[in-house]
Amino acid sequence: MFDSIGWGEIVVLALAALFIFGPDRLPTLAKDAAGGLKKARAAITGVRGQLHDSLGDDFDHLRDLDLRQYHPKTFIRQQLLEDEEPPARRAAGSSARTRNAAVRTAEAQRPRDSAVPPPFDADAT
Repeated sequence: MFDSIGWGEIVVLALAALFIFGPDRLPTLAKDAAGGLKKARAAITGVRGQLHDSLGDDFDHLRDLDLRQYHPKTFIRQQLLEDEEPPARRAAGSSARTRNAAVRTAEAQRPRDSAVPPPFDADAT
């Protein structure tokens, strides 16, 4: 938590607290802050215990969960760029449907003429 704060900054903060609150109130403020931290830790421990009691074995699974994989950019990238299984090959005696699909694939790969409007499907919109 305090990895970016050096000893110099801690000394400056302590001196500022000493000047702001004075030497008389500083020990009681430190004691109150420590008590507040203890209460917060106890509350967090209680919530964790309640979750463990209610979720059981699923709680351990949640502890290992990486929430970064559910970031919208990461999720969409995984869904769009994930390699799909190749389609199963058909027998050598292919029907006309296979030949038509090959023709449509070849048409889709050639560049489109910009003078011709793109195809419009009224049922799809």
